[in-house]
Amino acid sequence: MSETKPTRLMAEVDFGRDGKQHGYVRLYHSVHESAYGFIPIPITVVRNGAGPTALFTGGTHGDEYEGQVALSNLARTLDPREIKGRVIILPMMNFPAAMAGSRTSPIDAGNLNRSFPGDADGTPTQQIAAYVTQKLAPLADLACDLHSGGSSLNYTPCALIERDDDAARFARTKAALAAFAAPLAYVAAGSQGTGADRTLTGAAKRLGIPTMGSELGGAGTLNRDGLAIAERGVINLLAHMGILPASRAVPGATRYVAVGGDDYFVHARESGIFEPLAEPGAEVKAGQPAARIHTPETPGSEPSVQTFARDGLVLVRRIPGRTVRGDCLFHLGTDIPAP
Repeated sequence: MSETKPTRLMAEVDFGRDGKQHGYVRLYHSVHESAYGFIPIPITVVRNGAGPTALFTGGTHGDEYEGQVALSNLARTLDPREIKGRVIILPMMNFPAAMAGSRTSPIDAGNLNRSFPGDADGTPTQQIAAYVTQKLAPLADLACDLHSGGSSLNYTPCALIERDDDAARFARTKAALAAFAAPLAYVAAGSQGTGADRTLTGAAKRLGIPTMGSELGGAGTLNRDGLAIAERGVINLLAHMGILPASRAVPGATRYVAVGGDDYFVHARESGIFEPLAEPGAEVKAGQPAARIHTPETPGSEPSVQTFARDGLVLVRRIPGRTVRGDCLFHLGTDIPAP
């Protein structure tokens, strides 16, 4: 992927103008049905004079709804007269995926959160990543990318950050996580093989920008508790940054957990029907049965039983009953002091 070729996407909004602007980022896309058409990626910019910039994104995965709704509400209600600085809001960053209610784009099967830093000459998903990397992230003093579990996972609603070798940036990231004030937050050790360098977080780190995220529910629906956490959290971040008055912040206690290596995860060893033996929010012990995998296509066969490898809090479990070898069934968190 290339970071050098300039993006061709064009925003209908003026990032330097005061007031509130709603519009679209135009991703020109010539297809049989629309030779000179564009994909309209919704964007809102709210600005009032000099000050810090917050970048909020949702719909990175189109089947994750809490962030899309929370940011749509923020875009509608935020009054430029009550802020100092600028707020950039993309509630449906991967617009084709969001309209399809799919994790990946129906146009190119692209997973936007594995496409950064993007490619200005690439697929539509890669072009979106290139635009955000080149044009939006460099404007931001803090980026917040709101996720949930989508169609295949269900999370205990939480906020999250990744550990960072840059001590000064990590201090700013930890302060943002504390300000967000989710009831539960986790600190990830790294990518766990998921390609963290190709996420928005990875792109922001390369630009020196602190970033945080969330996992607000999932199961292919909208979790109202997760939505409330997101709506409160984005206001808290704006107050923390000085964009909104400090009086707008709503404090709350946060339980912090860590997510480490492979022993925090349970992956399916066999294909079959997944029977979960624990739910998000449960406290489990090492050796405790986590799941049974049934194979009714083989009459008389015993289910395969999988266990948790360590003690911890269940942060997430798989949703679809049908599973194949390698699917993530659970991952855990373990308590840590406030980072």
